[in-house]
Formats: sequence, structure tokens, C-alpha cells
Amino acid sequence: MDQIANPAPGFQRNPGKVITVGAYRGTVTVRSGETVIASSTKAKLLTEPPYPPVLYIPFEDIDFDQLRKTEFSTHCPYKGDASYWSVLPAAEAGKDAMWAYERPFDEMVEIRDHGAFYANKVTIEAAPD
Repeated sequence: MDQIANPAPGFQRNPGKVITVGAYRGTVTVRSGETVIASSTKAKLLTEPPYPPVLYIPFEDIDFDQLRKTEFSTHCPYKGDASYWSVLPAAEAGKDAMWAYERPFDEMVEIRDHGAFYANKVTIEAAPD
């Protein structure tokens, strides 16, 4: 078995935990009001029961000119440390609206260089193919 360089402690403690990441077949658009923050046909869908599925958009498809990185961070024992960005056009309503695992644990490397948004802070439109 291959040795993992940066293993997730959550999976080590709970090997039965299942998190899947796969391609989302369709277009995902994220808006703050009328401003498009992100639009992608290369999003990934992460499922982690019992939580709702989350769409992760590649950094290359996110308009970082509309975002400001904040000092806020959280830790997930399965994914790693999450960094946060606020949506500038949304002011306080868009605070910490996007998160990303910039250096995820090895098991979640598929979401590196991808960001996810809170649906209660922006409008997320997912149009399947």
C-alpha cells in the first residue's frame, strides 16, 4: 500500500467515513446581486453525508477581483484547514462567503485550488447538462 505524506487524521480515526468528489456535469454560476463572482463547467461535487452536497469551483473560474481573503479559518479533520474570502460587492452580507482548502489532506487533494460558496451569502445557480 502506498504511504500517504499528509494523511487526514479524521480518516485514521474513522476509516468508515465516506466523502466523495466527482465532476459536476453542467454549469455553475455564483452571483452577488447582479455581479458574477464565478462561472464554471469544471466544478466538482463533494458529498459528505449527512451534510448537503457542495460544489467546488476551480480557482481559474473565480473572479478574485470581487473577493478579499480574510483572517478567518476553520479546521476539518478530513479535509484540512479552510481559508475564507469575503465577497466585496456584498459588504457584510458577503463576509466569509467562500472557503477553500488550499493545502488539503492527501485524501481530499481533488478539491485543492477550488473554492466553495455559502448559498445563504451568494446566489448559486447549478444548471446540469
